[in-house]
Amino acid sequence: MATLTSRTKPSVFTIKAGLAFARVLARGVVERVGPDPLALSDVTIFVPTRRAMRTLREQFTYVLEGASLGPRIHALGDLDDEEIAFDLYTDDINLAPAIAPLKRRLELANLVHHWHEARGNALPFAQALAHAGELGRFLDEVTEQNADLEELQNLAPESLAAHWQEVTDFLQIIAQTWPQYLEDNGFLEPTARRDALIRRQAKSLVNNPPNGWVIAAGSTGSIPATRDLLKTIANLSLGAVVLPALDCDLDAESWKVLEPGHPQFGLHELLAHFGVDRDEVQPWTDAEAHEPRTPQSRFLSEALRPPPTTDAWRDLIEKDKHAFGEALAGVNLIEAANPQEEALAIAIAMREALESPKKTAALVTPDRGLARRVAIELSRWDIAIDDSAGTPLARTPPGTFLTLLARTCAEGLSPVSLLGLLKHPLTAGGMEPAKFRRLVREMELLALRGLRPEPALEGIANALARKDASEELQKWFADLHKILLPFLESSNAQKITLREIVAAHALAAERLASTSEQRGEEILWRGAAGEAASALVTELLEHGADCILRSGDQYADVFRDLAEARVVRPRFGLHPRLSLLGPLEARLQHFDLVILGGLNEGVWPAQTTTDPWLSRPMRKQLGLESPERKTGLAAHDFATLTASANVLLTRSLKTDGTPTTPSRWLLRLRQLAKGLGIDEKLQGRRDLLDWARNIDHSKRQKRAPRPEPRPPVSVRPRKLSVTQIETWLRDPYAIYARHILHLIPLEDIDAEPGPRERGIAIHAALERFLKAFPDRFPDDALEQLKRFGDDAFAQAGASDAAKALWQPRFDRAALWFINYETERRRNAERALSEIKGALALPAQGGTFTLTGRVDRIEFFPDGAAAIIDYKTGRSPSQKQVETLLSPQLPLEGAMLMRGGFPDIRTSQLAEFVHVELSGAQPAGRELAYTKDATAKSEEAYLRLQQRVSIYDEQAQPYRSREMMERLSDISDYDHLARVREWTLIGEGGE
Repeated sequence: MATLTSRTKPSVFTIKAGLAFARVLARGVVERVGPDPLALSDVTIFVPTRRAMRTLREQFTYVLEGASLGPRIHALGDLDDEEIAFDLYTDDINLAPAIAPLKRRLELANLVHHWHEARGNALPFAQALAHAGELGRFLDEVTEQNADLEELQNLAPESLAAHWQEVTDFLQIIAQTWPQYLEDNGFLEPTARRDALIRRQAKSLVNNPPNGWVIAAGSTGSIPATRDLLKTIANLSLGAVVLPALDCDLDAESWKVLEPGHPQFGLHELLAHFGVDRDEVQPWTDAEAHEPRTPQSRFLSEALRPPPTTDAWRDLIEKDKHAFGEALAGVNLIEAANPQEEALAIAIAMREALESPKKTAALVTPDRGLARRVAIELSRWDIAIDDSAGTPLARTPPGTFLTLLARTCAEGLSPVSLLGLLKHPLTAGGMEPAKFRRLVREMELLALRGLRPEPALEGIANALARKDASEELQKWFADLHKILLPFLESSNAQKITLREIVAAHALAAERLASTSEQRGEEILWRGAAGEAASALVTELLEHGADCILRSGDQYADVFRDLAEARVVRPRFGLHPRLSLLGPLEARLQHFDLVILGGLNEGVWPAQTTTDPWLSRPMRKQLGLESPERKTGLAAHDFATLTASANVLLTRSLKTDGTPTTPSRWLLRLRQLAKGLGIDEKLQGRRDLLDWARNIDHSKRQKRAPRPEPRPPVSVRPRKLSVTQIETWLRDPYAIYARHILHLIPLEDIDAEPGPRERGIAIHAALERFLKAFPDRFPDDALEQLKRFGDDAFAQAGASDAAKALWQPRFDRAALWFINYETERRRNAERALSEIKGALALPAQGGTFTLTGRVDRIEFFPDGAAAIIDYKTGRSPSQKQVETLLSPQLPLEGAMLMRGGFPDIRTSQLAEFVHVELSGAQPAGRELAYTKDATAKSEEAYLRLQQRVSIYDEQAQPYRSREMMERLSDISDYDHLARVREWTLIGEGGE
């Protein structure tokens, strides 16, 4: 093999879009090396990513038709690639180590925290950590592009707003403080070290050339250091740079006016850096050189041409329209109604691809949500597939478990977060998991349903003791108390280091994850996700000693943010023929079917974000690239992938109910296709959408008949209160569910005191007040009533926030009530409060008992009585009382006239009174029904008798018509109510 020397003209090649890049590259290398089987081992190839490395190795195996000594293949490490491999030949690496990514972020967060602290602004550490992440990304960009941070001093002159002055002052953290920290501690910026290694690689190739070909393939040179390395390789006598999909046919005028957002802009800049004209770039292989340009690749080039030269479309349409008849033969577009439909259509297309032996398919999209949806949809056919982008640690089982534990202790064991933690699959607390779950459910029912218990572990223990929990449950909770207490105390601590709280977190997690058969560390830290969680905890223990949290409860946010930033990637593909890839991972890959998903503006390409630190002129002055440069890289990926032989483009018309805008590239394709008259061919796979829309639809089936519960009389309730009679009338099924099925609705978890609790508390306050002063009010009646109200609110468990809302309204209602009650007492001879009673009604099925509790009964000098009910919500209307839709007070009147209340009876009723105590405007009001109250009570009693009589009959089921005939003597409303009632709780109906 000849010794490498510099050549006068760079050696630059390209592989056309639409070809299998890695396979064509491998064939070209084999052609150049010749028949010597050992010569290939002297070849060195640089590719952009590690995934491209694996693909190229596979292609060499395919081209060589079996095992053989292959070339050395290394990853260059493009803009988004985190793992770099280098072969430095004879040079030694004397560079300082790169600072660990987590340590870097924590130390930057410390600097951000101190910067704000020096200005009297205490910043939570989680927020400082977020700022540190943004600073780190900005620092990477500055380092990559060799920008001069000393220029920061000149970016914001005094004429600009004070905001910019503060920003540039803040950025001195990375311009001055951070470099000094790195120097003092012997570290290098990761990006700076990578670029230094790349430049050493270039120097090594010149000074110590290897005995073989050196080839750089697939890189667009987006990083300056990489660009220099590519130039060095291109100038070696046996060196070559192979560019991906260079458009050699784009007209010269368009080539001159390329903008950063164009697919070819990066290659244009790279060739300019090489000093090579586009015409000097040759095809990589002879076979490729003789292949004519396909209509599809030509169409893509025309569709994506620079905006200043799109007037060329007119000539194209007029003179060369016929040449594009088959341009879209392999391209299809799907526009789904929403992301779910889009994912299902993609999944169907991938499932269809599996029907052809050896056919491969890949979804390429930057939308990770869409990729996850597709993976879920594929599972309906038992197809397991992973997303190459991986899963954030916080969304894996161990990450979720650790995050829940941190959040639960930060919130002082709030019921919702505590149950979320204790019901997590990894939680066992040293017991057999099934037994642990059973005890959790028992604790939930006894202590965590309803109003929140007292704070922390002691409050739950006290609640269990009050509810007479079993000895087993109390012992279990005591053991749980021991596990959680150290971490809970750390979460409540003031000024604690990150290392200390992480140690308590890890210890509690391991104890909580242990079972009766396995230790917690054996369960929690296993598998890819467990190893990632273990690595995060270990790094926090190693680097967290200098990070001080002002309050331990900030740790939950810190851990969640760090767990979200760490990605768990699959080690091996789950499916041999299907892939879910991001645009970066798809580079140099080739598939029989390429699906480009999420083609909406803001997704692909991503929205051009505004720099959080600098304006565009400032970025330019500092020497940074425009934000549109990333759009150009994305455009190159899109154009290269769309040139594949079989392409499916997909987008959703709406996302979260909001209309979307098609990707700018998709708009270009459609616009040119419409001008050429071939736009119909873009819609060639409408069948995929039809399948997606109908796959879950089945033939119309006969609806199941509605429930007709017909319990025997023997199990029907024989005692109901006056308020339950109203429920029986309005919602009979509620009576059936409560009294026959014995279903009791569970209280909400961690319930806030609401209108019901407020009403109960106000009723309790009024009851105590009226019993304390049955005849005459004291001079300080208002203060006494307020005192009773305070006690009632406290017993109701009202939080400070709830009490702040309740108290002013109660104070207004109390003042109104005192005045109202004082006026009523002038006319009443005597009054009784909170009287309980019962009235027996003889019936065919046995005695039916009506019970009731009257808020207040007043007796007048003529012997008549008034029934009074206090309401904190809305009262029934006059019409509802008149039609007995709200029969509570008339039925209480009937009980009073028939001796249903002990030692109290009357033969005449003066009125039914509802007293509203809303505390609003007005604070209270009286709604009195005085239209022959005695007769209305008699009517209510007779109707109840009729209802009970029909209720007790055991004859064959009545149908609606028979019900109408039987109940013809009852009012229309009551008749309709009875039919509904009979259907749900009586003997059935249609």
